[in-house]
Amino acid sequence: MTKPSSPLLSIQDLSIVLPSSGDRGHAVERLSLDIAENEIVCLVGESGSGKSMTAHAILGLLPPRVSIDPRSRVLLEGTDLTKLPAAQMRKLRGERIAMVFQEPMSALNPLQRIGAQVAEALQLHNTAGLGATAIEERCLAIIDAVGLPSPKQIVRSYPFQLSGGQRQRVMIAMALLNNPRLLLADEPTTALDVTTQRQILDLIQTLQVERRMGVLFITHDFGVVADIADRVVVMRHGRVVEQGSRDAVLRNPQHDYTKALIAAVPGRSARSTPRTQKTAEPLLKIENLRKTFVSKSGLFSAPRTVVAADGIDLAIQEGETVSVVGESGSGKSTLGRMVMRLIEPDSGAITFAGQPILGQDAAALRAYRKQVQIIFQDPFASLNPRQKVGDAIARGPMIHGMPRAEALKVAAALLDRVGLGASAVNRFPHEFSGGQRQRISIARALALKPRLLIADEAVSALDVSIQSQVLALLAELKAELGLTMMFITHDLRVAAEISNAVVVMQRGQIVERGAPGQLFSNPQHAYTRTLLGAMPGLDFFEHRLAA
Repeated sequence: MTKPSSPLLSIQDLSIVLPSSGDRGHAVERLSLDIAENEIVCLVGESGSGKSMTAHAILGLLPPRVSIDPRSRVLLEGTDLTKLPAAQMRKLRGERIAMVFQEPMSALNPLQRIGAQVAEALQLHNTAGLGATAIEERCLAIIDAVGLPSPKQIVRSYPFQLSGGQRQRVMIAMALLNNPRLLLADEPTTALDVTTQRQILDLIQTLQVERRMGVLFITHDFGVVADIADRVVVMRHGRVVEQGSRDAVLRNPQHDYTKALIAAVPGRSARSTPRTQKTAEPLLKIENLRKTFVSKSGLFSAPRTVVAADGIDLAIQEGETVSVVGESGSGKSTLGRMVMRLIEPDSGAITFAGQPILGQDAAALRAYRKQVQIIFQDPFASLNPRQKVGDAIARGPMIHGMPRAEALKVAAALLDRVGLGASAVNRFPHEFSGGQRQRISIARALALKPRLLIADEAVSALDVSIQSQVLALLAELKAELGLTMMFITHDLRVAAEISNAVVVMQRGQIVERGAPGQLFSNPQHAYTRTLLGAMPGLDFFEHRLAA
């Protein structure tokens, strides 16, 4: 691609100053980068590297007490955005610059229909004086353009009635409605399953080429970088440590930090081990498990039926890690929650250590849950923000009769074991990063010395390097404590890294199962082949999935 002589966006010596109470003086320090028309630049780095803060600075949306150094320049087609009055910046946002955020459920108004939210983006910048009918037609056209089915039904829907991928498409539609010159995409595919991620990446690339937009794509996933980037900028602690063309950075990284990030891409190391030898009685046995959800009908819609489990049979041996993979809505999480008895199945049987666990009384259920624990995807949502982490970990042992002082000692020892240090017992969840909070959740799950650990998308939202650390920690704890694990994930690379066996779920059914090497090197089911084909970065990374 030939770059024009004048870039679309030119960031020159950008420094973002933090309050004096911060752990460092600058969120971003002396950042310079250019984005040309019809170019995708990927901004890569771990949480806290300054990626999102850079996007917010471009938009003039920095938090209170955070400011841009007056010597910095952010030029959009020659106009310095840092010097524009607030009124001009408001006009520019959504018109010449648009942003797609990571979490569409937080960015969309849950009480407003999709059509009204999309239309608002056009009404705020209605320089052509379009009437209501023309605005409605434009909204339907953009919803159709981003690949959403039945646009007339979508505009009448509320955000909670759409899937995660559909909500992200709505956000893209809103961002593109006014034909912006520059699109900022902040981790727009991080929490999506692999096939939905592929669809969103293809959509952004297609629309970018059609509209000749410049795109600043913020991500921590080098697989995504490999698929969409023209150029790559790697940040660490607010500073650029390396930048260059995609091929140059991925095939021949120069900085140790870049090398470490690329090495941390899951699936590049063969940590998986052979299946545990079958015994007469598996630790967990699931037979013909069924669960159907029926939503209540709304004013304009019929009841919706979702089959989450359709005759599932699964056995997990003591000491084994079995990964359950599939897209969102395949029934993975429902299966894990039925094993935990957080959701009751419609029919079937679950046996743990030879004992049936369905229909137990309260005392038996409490004893069962001491042996089976779960780690959820979002540790901040699953931890009480008003409770010190030591108390959160100690609560389980205390419920089962352990004195508080002893339980807090157990909590301190576990926090030390997961790498946070015993002193963390007196701190609150908000004082920790996402990866650290997940370590707290692991410590809490281990406090009762369970035999079976269910990890429900436990690393999907983490930076690739933190993800690698948590996977290594789980592998160590499994070997050290003799844990059995059900690892629920949409990331096949992660499944390859941690599993003895993998089962693939689609629409409530297990469609394929086997050892990672067997399943990934010679998949038998078309759905498994689709999942493998959708993995980002296959052309750049020779993953040893079949190791």
